[in-house]
This record gives sequence, C-alpha cells and structure tokens, in this order.
Amino acid sequence: MIKNFFRTYLFYINLFLIIFSNISYAEVIEKITINGNQRISSKTISIFSNVKIKQNINNEDLNNIVKSLYETNFFSDVKVSFINSEIIINVVENPIIQNLIIKGIDKSSLEKLLYSQISLKNSSSYVDSFVEKDLDKIKFVLQEVGFYFANVETLVKKNDNSTVDLIYDIDLGQKSYIGEILFIGDKKFKSGRLSNIIASEEKRFWKVLSSKKFLNRERINLDLRLLKNFYKNKGYYNVIIESNTVNYNDNQNFQLVFNINSGKKYFFNNFNIVFPDDYDPKFFNKITEKLNKSKGSIYSYRVIEKTLEQIENIALNKSYEFIDATINEVINETNKIDVNINLSESNKIYVQKINLTGNNITIEDVIRNQLAVDEGDGLNNVLLKKSINDIKSLNIFKNVEYNIQDGNSSSEKIINIDVTEKPTGEISLGAGVGSSGASTSFGIRENNFLGKGVRLNANFSLGTESVRGIFAVTNPNYNNTDKSVSFVVESSETDRIKDFGYKTKKNGFSLGTRFEHLEDFFISPTISAYYESLDTSATASAAYKKQEGSYFDTIASYTIDYDKRDQVYQPTSGYMSSFSQEIPLITDNKTIINGYEVNFFKELLPDVIGAASFFVKAANSLGDKDVRISDRQFIPSKKLRGFEPGKVGPIDNGDYVGGNFMSSLNFSSQLPILKSLESTSFNLFLDMANVWGVDYSSAVHDSSKIRSSTGLSADWFTPIGPLNFSLSQTITKKKTDKAESFRFNLGTTF
Repeated sequence: MIKNFFRTYLFYINLFLIIFSNISYAEVIEKITINGNQRISSKTISIFSNVKIKQNINNEDLNNIVKSLYETNFFSDVKVSFINSEIIINVVENPIIQNLIIKGIDKSSLEKLLYSQISLKNSSSYVDSFVEKDLDKIKFVLQEVGFYFANVETLVKKNDNSTVDLIYDIDLGQKSYIGEILFIGDKKFKSGRLSNIIASEEKRFWKVLSSKKFLNRERINLDLRLLKNFYKNKGYYNVIIESNTVNYNDNQNFQLVFNINSGKKYFFNNFNIVFPDDYDPKFFNKITEKLNKSKGSIYSYRVIEKTLEQIENIALNKSYEFIDATINEVINETNKIDVNINLSESNKIYVQKINLTGNNITIEDVIRNQLAVDEGDGLNNVLLKKSINDIKSLNIFKNVEYNIQDGNSSSEKIINIDVTEKPTGEISLGAGVGSSGASTSFGIRENNFLGKGVRLNANFSLGTESVRGIFAVTNPNYNNTDKSVSFVVESSETDRIKDFGYKTKKNGFSLGTRFEHLEDFFISPTISAYYESLDTSATASAAYKKQEGSYFDTIASYTIDYDKRDQVYQPTSGYMSSFSQEIPLITDNKTIINGYEVNFFKELLPDVIGAASFFVKAANSLGDKDVRISDRQFIPSKKLRGFEPGKVGPIDNGDYVGGNFMSSLNFSSQLPILKSLESTSFNLFLDMANVWGVDYSSAVHDSSKIRSSTGLSADWFTPIGPLNFSLSQTITKKKTDKAESFRFNLGTTF
C-alpha cells in the first residue's frame, strides 16, 4: 500500500513538472529590457543575443543568449532572466584597453615583434583569458630569441573613463645558449646522426643568425618528438627518451642532455582488421594485402600512419561518413607486435559549426582548406583527426588543439579549433670550402606570407666560377585543390673566360605545379622561359665561338615520381623512381632532354643501410642545329668520385665539353666500424659512370668509356660544421681523364 502511495505521488509530481515545462515552452517574448550597458547600445546587444519581440522562448534559448553575448568578448558578466513575458538581460561590460604598453625592451625590432604577435591591441576589449594567452605568446617569442629566463608581469591600471592601461613589464635577463648537446644511454646510434634529427643546435661564434642555438622548451619538446619518431620507425617500439638541462658555465650556456633507453627492436607479427557488418570488405582488400606484406618486417609507425591515411581516403571516396578507427598494438612474443585495427560506425552526429580561434595572422581559409569535414557533414572521427594533423603539417602553428561541444540538438556538435601562431620567417647564411673551390650563400625564407600559407624563398649563392640568385613563391594548396603551384625567377652567370674562354648568362622564370595523381605517384609539370647569352674570347674553342650569341627559350617540362621509400629523410628501405623530360616550345635550338633515375634502399645488417642507384640522361637535337653548350651533359660529382668534377669525357681544344649522353651506376653501404667516434660515420662506395656523344664535330675526341672507382667516404660533424671527405681509387679510366684521390667539402650555416 505504501509502495502504491509513493508511485501515485511520483506520478503526480512528474505530471506537474511536464505541465509546467510545457507552459514554459509556450511563453512568448513581449518585452526586452537591457541593463548595465554603457558603451554598447541596447540595439546592438539585442542583435548579438538573437532575440526578438513575439519570439517563442525556452530554457535552451536563454542559455544560448548568454553564450552568444559571452562570445562577443564585450562582457565580463551576463545574466538573463524571463519574467512575465519579459526578457531581462543584465550585462557588465569589459573595459576598453586605452593604452597597451610593453616595458623593458630597448630593441625596437623586438618590441615591434612582440606587438605583432599578441592579439589584444589598443581599443580592444580587455578579456582576462586573452591576456593570459598573450602572456604565453610573449614568453614564447622571448624564448625564441634566447631570453629563456625572462620574467613578464602583467599590470592593469584602471582609468576614470571606464578604460584600462594594460602593461607588460618585462625583465629580459641574460640570453641562454646551448653550449653542448649530449646523447647518453643505450642510444644504438652515433651522436652525429642523432644531431641531424633534432632541431636544436650548439652555440658557435659564427652562428649569428640562427635562433636554434637558444635554449627553448618548445624546441626541446620538438626534439623529443623527433627522436622518439626516429627510434619508433627503426623498430624500437618501447624507446624512452628524457631530456634535462644543466647550467654549463657562468656565461649562461647550457648542456642539453638526451638520455635514451632504446630497448629491444620489435617486428610486425599479425595484422587483423575488424569491419562493421554492413561494410564491404573488398574496399579494404588493398590495405589488407599491404599489411600482410609487412609481416616479419621491422616495426615502423609509418606503416600504421599509412594505413590510417588509406582508411581516410576510403571514408572520403566511399561515403562512410561515420567511420571510426582504433588501433591496438599487442606485444605477444619476445619482440613481435600484433596490430589490431577495429573499424566501427560511430553515432550519426552532424557538424553544426566549426569555430576557429587564435589565428591572428593566418587567414581563416588557410585553415579551413585543410579540413576534411565541413559544417553540415557527418562527424567522422577519422577525418577529423586527419584534418587536425593536416593543420599541424602546415608548420605555421606552434600548437593546434580542438574540442567538441554540444550543438543545438542531440544530433549536432560544434567543433572548436584553437591554434597558436609562431614565427615563420628564417634568415640563413652559409659558407663552404672544398677541393673544387669555395662558396657562400645567403637566404631568406617565409612560410606564411601575409597569413595566406604562401611560402617565399629568396637565395643568393656565390661560387668560384658562378653566381646565382633565385626567388620562389609557392602556394602548397592552390585554390583548395591539393596541388602546389610555384613561380620561380632566377638569374645565373658562369665565368670561365680565364681558363676556357667563355662566359654564359641566363635569366628567366618558370611556373609549375606538383600533385599526387595516384598513391605515391606524383606529377610535376612546369613551363619556363629563359634568355641566355654566350660570350667568348680569343682562347675559346671553335665550338664555343660557333654558338656565341643570345637565345630565347620557352620550354615545357615535367617530372613523374613514384616514391615507395619508407621516409624522405635518411630512408632505410624502399625505392624512388623518377622520369623527367624537357620539351622545346619556342626556341632557337630545339633540344629535347630526357632523364631517368631510380634509387633503392635496404637494411643489410641491423642499422646498416645499403643503397643503389641508376641514372641516365640524354640531350638530342630535333633540328639541324647542334645541342647547345648549356644543354650538354656532365657527370654530377656525387655520381663519380675519384675524378675531378667535369674533367672526364669528350675534350675539345683542351676543354671538357660534356656529351649528349651520360649514365651512372652507384652502390654504397654504411660501415659499422669505429663506433667510438660518435661524430663520424663511414661508407663504402663503388661508382661507375660514362659521358659520351658529340654532335657538333667528328674531330672531337669522344672518349667513350665506363669510368669506375671505389673508396671510403666519411661524414664528420666537426665543431665548425659538417665535413665530408672521400678517399678514392680509380678502377677504369681514359688517359685524358683527371683523377682525384681525395675530395672534401666543409660547410656550415650561421
């Protein structure tokens, strides 16, 4: 009886709540009252709140009014109530920043940089959360330029006119440099190789432009990620890497120490993909086949990443809007890993809105062009993660974070993406010296020009016989097509008047694009126009004198790449095949140039990589004129060691004039020797090459013969820059060829 009483009692309470709720939903706005506003008009607040007279109102609408007004950043407090058909909005306005002041900075360029990076400006609304974000940005910029221990205090001075002065008081302290970088522990690889992986650099007196020599926590975190990715892609699945800094000396130089425990090397075992019942497995056959081929190979996270990319493509192309993928890796034996991929269909949730914040420099389209999900689409977790990774890959943001919140209905969600800008400009100065002469270079690079994600690159280089300047503009995602478009202007001059009696100048531009046509299959068409001139002296050969003059050429060219390497930098397996062709369109000398190169990589022993390459190139005249001197082929110096660069092949009047054809075959392998030399790595090589064919004269000595050499090369990371040298012994040669048993190159950046 008591149970029945309580049931009846609860029934009437619920009925009352339902009736009351229905009554509240039936209310209509008859009046709107706004209190507390001084600077912002009531009409403006009404517009921001999205409410009108005679509009139906419910509790959810009241919450949305509060949310909408807070999103304007004009108010520090908002309260909304609905009484007797009247909406009452009480607000407290954020004060306006009358003066934004940065104190403690003497250098105007640094002060200007700080002002450009923070989001709050004069006449902005003062918002506490924005002040905190700007404070982090200031500290980040100061760390980037070396003031690691700078102290920044925020002061807010209230004025009589409902405004404030916002003051950032900065004590820079001394600059903090990285004096030494150490790799310790069970690291498996030499320190010299690991130094090439990380972004941080040691301080050197000539590195006047590089910011990587400064102690920077964000860059150290990047170093840790780069090292961890490197080790995981080498099979060291459970690698542990820790970093710490130690005060090095009284000059504020620091030791940056990476303590590495590589652990065991792991191999892939079984792969298992679980599909939802209504998915067609045939769409995933290609993925399954590739994964099965990886069984028994060294564990690499790139295999997992590649699989996720293929699932993303299937989700896009086969309209699996709500696909989700989870990966579970299980160590089931001493050093083998089972990979379980579970594909599931998530709840049917749609994207109501995508909000972007933090992009004070970068325009919104640059970020939205990376999104594989759009407003109105199904919320696909796989594609959402791809979108976030694509935004990160732009390399113009310090940090990218996102969260998902409820939308207007239970089937809608709002995605909030917050980015943190970072400096994207870079200045470089380089110098080198070697057996073939000295060189210097200067470059400026910008990866986010005008906030449009456009890349600019200007470079000037000066060698013993040549000078070259180049300016390039690249849009990596032109018009949201996933195709990069580049425009290049260049000018070059080669002066060999003293030794060979000729000098050439070349000026022009090119316009090209690059895109992935099929998986790992890239096409790069280009059209270029150049003006070239050849001047000779009395000592020049008859061939050079014959071609003296000026030429205008318009050329269409393309390159086709098929890239199956496991990684672009320091690949350990796979191959890359590349074919190129230059076709004359408008030219005085119709020469077609074809080239093909293929490179193979394989791990011969644990962490010992072998490489093989084949390269061939040919220049053929389509008319009755000879191939121009600038189009003739020479063996690249890296393809034939043991010989002086350009001093093999056909000779005319003592000058090596190159040939219409050239080819090379190269083999190399790392040598696991002298592991105690942390900064030095050794390679064994065998080079074979030939250059032949002269079309302008039958009297010129062709000198066609396969040249070959073998030897030992070393890469030594010295305190003043990387030094590469080789000791070579020729195997086969022509008597006119000039041998070179020792070659070295030393280069550095500033």
